Amino acid sequence: MNLKKRRLLATLSALAMSMPAVAADGHKGHDHDQKKGAAHVHDAKPLYGGIVTLVKDIHYELVAKPDSIALYMADHGKPVMAKDVDALVLLLSATNKKEVKLAPAGENKLEAKGNFDVAAGTKALASIVMPGKPVTNV
Repeated sequence: MNLKKRRLLATLSALAMSMPAVAADGHKGHDHDQKKGAAHVHDAKPLYGGIVTLVKDIHYELVAKPDSIALYMADHGKPVMAKDVDALVLLLSATNKKEVKLAPAGENKLEAKGNFDVAAGTKALASIVMPGKPVTNV
């Protein structure tokens, strides 16, 4: 395994152990009670049948199927353009570890096609690079 892959794996592993702290950090600096009675913008429901995670006010929805992995992105309900975005997903199961490179596949969608082990209990960690921004780990 080359040095770049080792560093990425170490970063993703550290991220997996600190996920609650990362998610909590994304809520600083804005008022949760600003709109009384309105649905909270962070209470997002999956739009594509996947798992939704919020990091720094961006909703990421991962849809993992045996033949495709897709990641959708939205900022306060508005699509985040996938053009020029790079993403790498690390799938971890009890018996397998696989890196999957996602490519833009629509307005706010990154995707990879292939054969993926996404059985119950499989963990997914994503590293996303948007133009002019630091790496975001989801």
